[in-house]
Amino acid sequence: MTRFVFVTGGVVSSLGKGIASASLGAILESRGLKVCLLKLDPYINVDPGTMSPFQHGEVFVTADGAETDLDLGHYERYVRYTATRNSNFTTGRIYESVIAKERRGDYLGATVQVIPHITDEIKRCIKLGAGDADVCMVEIGGTVGDIESLPFLEAIRQLGVELGRQRCVYMHLTLVPTVTGGEIKTKPTQHSVKELRGIGIQPDILLCRSRSPLPAEQRSKIALFTNVEERAVISAVDSDDIYKIPLLLHEEGLDDIVVERLGLTARPTDLADWRAVVAAKKSSEATVHIAMVGKYVQIRDSYISLNEALTHAGLKTRTQVEVHYIDSSEIEKNGTAALQGMDAILVPGGFGERGVEGKIQAIQFAREHAIPYLGICLGMQLATIEYARHVLGLTTANSTEFNRTTVDPVIALITEWQDRSGVTVTRDERSSMGGTMRLGAQKATVQSGTLAHAIYGREEINERHRHRYEFNNNYLDRIQSAGLKVSAFSEDGLVEIVELPTHPWFVAVQFHPEFLSTPRDGHPLFTSFIRAARERAAQSIAARAVGARA
Repeated sequence: MTRFVFVTGGVVSSLGKGIASASLGAILESRGLKVCLLKLDPYINVDPGTMSPFQHGEVFVTADGAETDLDLGHYERYVRYTATRNSNFTTGRIYESVIAKERRGDYLGATVQVIPHITDEIKRCIKLGAGDADVCMVEIGGTVGDIESLPFLEAIRQLGVELGRQRCVYMHLTLVPTVTGGEIKTKPTQHSVKELRGIGIQPDILLCRSRSPLPAEQRSKIALFTNVEERAVISAVDSDDIYKIPLLLHEEGLDDIVVERLGLTARPTDLADWRAVVAAKKSSEATVHIAMVGKYVQIRDSYISLNEALTHAGLKTRTQVEVHYIDSSEIEKNGTAALQGMDAILVPGGFGERGVEGKIQAIQFAREHAIPYLGICLGMQLATIEYARHVLGLTTANSTEFNRTTVDPVIALITEWQDRSGVTVTRDERSSMGGTMRLGAQKATVQSGTLAHAIYGREEINERHRHRYEFNNNYLDRIQSAGLKVSAFSEDGLVEIVELPTHPWFVAVQFHPEFLSTPRDGHPLFTSFIRAARERAAQSIAARAVGARA
């Protein structure tokens, strides 16, 4: 029988419920338990797929093609499980399902209400997502007191009654601030727990976010005023490395408390993998500077999986990776001066026309100056456009996403070119925003003798996608004749990877490899990219040394 750990938050948002949930999941997994994680989001959007990265951050794509909350990325990076569309439910999705049932007559004419119909649907979704796991971590988005969170909190309260408290643990994450003068204030936590208890939920565990470890006096005070066992008042201190958090929470005894309260039989904790990750980060042998040229660089959460993938590559290669975020619009205004001195250049995915020409300038700079280049999704499409314009001579080459009337649509919707190319592709319509969306994990075949094949070490790969526009196969022969090598194709003949054999390291992919990178395993594409950046850095250092001697 699956046990549940319900994770709520109070005082303020963005305290790290996702990291805390993932870290506890990692510890429980290390004890031999099968763990899964769910995220319940209170916003009314059906999913974050059409939300601005400036508001919501990254959209994490699951293997089965769901556009989900970024916390699912944390879950997959910490726990060896694969999230699905049943791992993330929003208010919009819950109401959409209930309304569809009402329209079909499933409720037999009853008045449809928040209780019991909405809460019953939430409970159904939680059980569906839990599957056959030993422990299911369920994170509730937002904070206690938010009006939109109330149905979710009521649903998990009901589950505690229905399943029995021996199968449910309530863990509340809260803030213990330090004010001017160094005084630690427990009152915000007391009020947050009071709000939670007013809803009918008595927390079993408190994770208290603080700058430094909680003194015994404050821990005792919090326990007294919240009716929580003192040893279950856990000090969740700020950390300079998020991958230390499983170690820190284990030291606080969090997993022992959870295992005891849920009546689980588990082996001793083994966090050797996580100790190795932390040790690797401390033992860097070199530093590389990566220019990430994008349009959402002001919001780091927009590229959170990408940032973590670069960090993971640094761990695998004992390299300190310094990422320099460069707004592509600034390159359009001021040129490529900001790229001088960079060891490698990366252009990530994105949608929309703003900043596109700046990204193309960055790609041209990388190609012409032999700087390692990695293009992801849009970064692959723009690498194709750049090559078509400046090498193939198609000066008007573009994507129909940016110019509907372009004479040379080297990138276009499948429906705009497939009839003329001889390639027949059938895709589900996955969005009402226009065009067809390729979402989720799809297989591709890597051509032997290519850099991509050397990187992956195999012919078949399975990577996750999130895009509408594709390489136009009507230009395939001309592009390859001009020197840009297509090194991988999808099962239905779409271009997946391009590379430049005459360049030290120039690879661009149509998919999002960052979604498969983890701190323990890394990802071969990013690992190779960082190795290439290290070689470039070493060459630059050697060249400067020669210049100094001269």
